[in-house]
Amino acid sequence: MKTVIIRERGQLTIPDSIRKTVDWISPMSAVIISVVKHDEIVIKPNIRLIDKKQVLENIKRARAIKGEGSITSVTEFLIMDRQSH
Repeated sequence: MKTVIIRERGQLTIPDSIRKTVDWISPMSAVIISVVKHDEIVIKPNIRLIDKKQVLENIKRARAIKGEGSITSVTEFLIMDRQSH
């Protein structure tokens, strides 16, 4: 447990020793702050839930798109793309 000071605009700095112990704390990371009791708050990472069915459906739709032009494979596309830079 560490003691920190809340600044004028409600900002507080999470000490290095705490930031180093968890991998989800980084600059600009989204967190959820909850009031547990009148004298206690909890900070948790904001974890996005991904709909796996939607991701798979999007992959299937992307694979079904027929490209225009003479490129017939991803390998050929990558070779041409890398040579053009």
